[in-house]
Amino acid sequence: MKRRYLVLTDEARRHPFRQSLPPQRVVAVKSDDNDLKLFALSFTAFFVCFYTFLA
Repeated sequence: MKRRYLVLTDEARRHPFRQSLPPQRVVAVKSDDNDLKLFALSFTAFFVCFYTFLA
């Protein structure tokens, strides 16, 4: 996911509040598998509950 910042350059920081803020740093977003882990956990929990209900 690409992040777009409201202020792209330091020259565009004309408002006094924006000028007082420190410069923004580009943060590298590492790819992780949180969605896959959440899906597996949810699927397993549903399967266990459903199987327990039938047994």
